[in-house]
Amino acid sequence: MLKKLWLQPPRSFKYRLKVDDLAPDGVPIQIAWGKLIPGSSVFVPCIDTVECGRQIHAVAMHYDWSLDMRVVIDGGRWGIRFWRVM
Repeated sequence: MLKKLWLQPPRSFKYRLKVDDLAPDGVPIQIAWGKLIPGSSVFVPCIDTVECGRQIHAVAMHYDWSLDMRVVIDGGRWGIRFWRVM
C-alpha cells in the first residue's frame, strides 16, 4: 500500500531549497546524492514517511535511478531507509 502512495507527486516543496533536498517534516535534509552508488543505503529520520517516500521517489525519477525503500526504526528513530539498486 505504501508503494502506491510513494508513487504520487510530493505534496509540498515549501521547505526544499533545491530539487534534490528533502523536507518531509518541514526541516530541510540534504543528502549527498552524487556519492550514492548502487548497493549503498541512506536512513532518513522522519515522522511523515509517506511524504518522505514521495520526495525520495521524485528525486530518484529526476536522476533516473531505481530505489528500494522501507519504513524502519533505526537506532530508536522512525524513518525511511532506502537503497539504490541497479
